[in-house]
Amino acid sequence: MNIYDEITAANDRIRSHILHTPLLHSPYLSSLADGKVYLKMESEQYTGSFKARGSLNKLIWLKEQETKFFPITASTGNHGLGFARALKLLGINGRIYLPETAVQSKIERIKEYGAEIAFYGKDPYKTELYAKNLAEEHDNWVYISPYNDPQIIGGQGTIGIEILEDLETPDIIFATVGGGGLISGIASYVNQHSPETRVIGCQPRNSPEMSVSVKAGTYREIESKPTLSDGSAGGFERDSITFDLCKELVEQFILVSEEEIAESIRLMISKHSKLVEGAAAVAVASFLKEIEQFKGGTSVIIICGANISYKQLKDIL
Repeated sequence: MNIYDEITAANDRIRSHILHTPLLHSPYLSSLADGKVYLKMESEQYTGSFKARGSLNKLIWLKEQETKFFPITASTGNHGLGFARALKLLGINGRIYLPETAVQSKIERIKEYGAEIAFYGKDPYKTELYAKNLAEEHDNWVYISPYNDPQIIGGQGTIGIEILEDLETPDIIFATVGGGGLISGIASYVNQHSPETRVIGCQPRNSPEMSVSVKAGTYREIESKPTLSDGSAGGFERDSITFDLCKELVEQFILVSEEEIAESIRLMISKHSKLVEGAAAVAVASFLKEIEQFKGGTSVIIICGANISYKQLKDIL
């Protein structure tokens, strides 16, 4: 499996169906860091999240195989949104399983695409396992992982292509990590074309399974606590290909508190007039938390999504 090849193939498949999102210079963060800081605004992507990329690439790839299939997936919201949009765009029937704790605003937006929805469990990881096992029990059903899939990672990796098209050699890239699909894709591409660029993984302290596992050198299942970063919450599959990619390509992980996440959401509104979700704020908070070690460089922070609920935003403000 060559993830780099998957990324370049994904770029050809999906480029006409997704947005090349802006790479915005942040005067405020740049001044704090005595350097140059850019925000990769995947929050402006179709469906309000980078997840529009991977699921579209996977479904187009499945159509290219010319076999009969019924795709299902599991999601806390953003992957479900991207999956739902891709189904509608390609005229494919499929189903999305959500945990009962999914944010209502994301559920309503998934329904806008006309996708079939079902609910199972309260923990995103258990919902994933349920959907995966269900697919194995039915002929022609295909489970689409939010992260543990070469074509999903390939789609997310097209963000790396865009970054290097707009900014030749960034010193550091910050990306929030849940299952690891986003950072695995970006790091795999950037490592080939700008190997001196450091890739930093960012996680909420309340849900740090990937960083704990990478530090241990082996899979570690831990109980996640509630977090504002619902888009990255929960664990990852024991056999996920993203684990080895994170071990190899992610230089370090930074963990942030819930208050640091909330403060970064407020900062993005007050300093940039941009509404972002908790998972996006994790990357901003991680940069701010360890800013001393990144001073003087050129940094890119992945603003991975904008899908925050009204109630959550009201509480934070």
